[in-house]
Amino acid sequence: MNKEQSFQENNQSEQEIPVNHTETEAVESEVPASEATEGSTTADTGSDEMVSKAELERVLAQLEEQTQRVLRAQADFDNFRRRTQKEKENLAKYASEQLITELIPVVDNFGRAMATKPESPELESFNKGIDMIFRQLDEVLKGAGLTQMDAVGQPFNPELHQAVMQVESDEHEEGIVVEELQKGYVLKDKVLRPAMVKVSS
Repeated sequence: MNKEQSFQENNQSEQEIPVNHTETEAVESEVPASEATEGSTTADTGSDEMVSKAELERVLAQLEEQTQRVLRAQADFDNFRRRTQKEKENLAKYASEQLITELIPVVDNFGRAMATKPESPELESFNKGIDMIFRQLDEVLKGAGLTQMDAVGQPFNPELHQAVMQVESDEHEEGIVVEELQKGYVLKDKVLRPAMVKVSS
């Protein structure tokens, strides 16, 4: 190889150097763009986080509202269940109330007939039969929970007694039932008919 060829090859090698510098500069110039992209991504991430917090608050508010609705519905259902149960118990407890109420005047008339029955040897067997029937009816009504009030001698109670007359009495203090004109009846713990009474004044 002569000196001239060697000189040309050296010149070509030296000319390639600027090309490599240009590529390096191009690569280096891309770095700020990448950093800018990373910064933009960070900003977008922060925005997404803010949106997520707002969405979470909205969902929590909806959850609280739905929870309150469920609690109110459960309370309404519990009240309905208790009211229905009480109505069923009262229905079972006072199922015979209407029938017994209609039988009370029959019992009154039966009692009046018993009080005026004639005393005669010829009617003795008949009277005994009537007494047995009356006692049987009384036992059936007692078995259903019906009881007669014992009003005479008791203090007047407007929830139990119906005063139709006031009379002077030396034997009783004021406000005491001295006479019962019509019997009062209680079905279990419910007054079916107050007693009609005279009260001392």
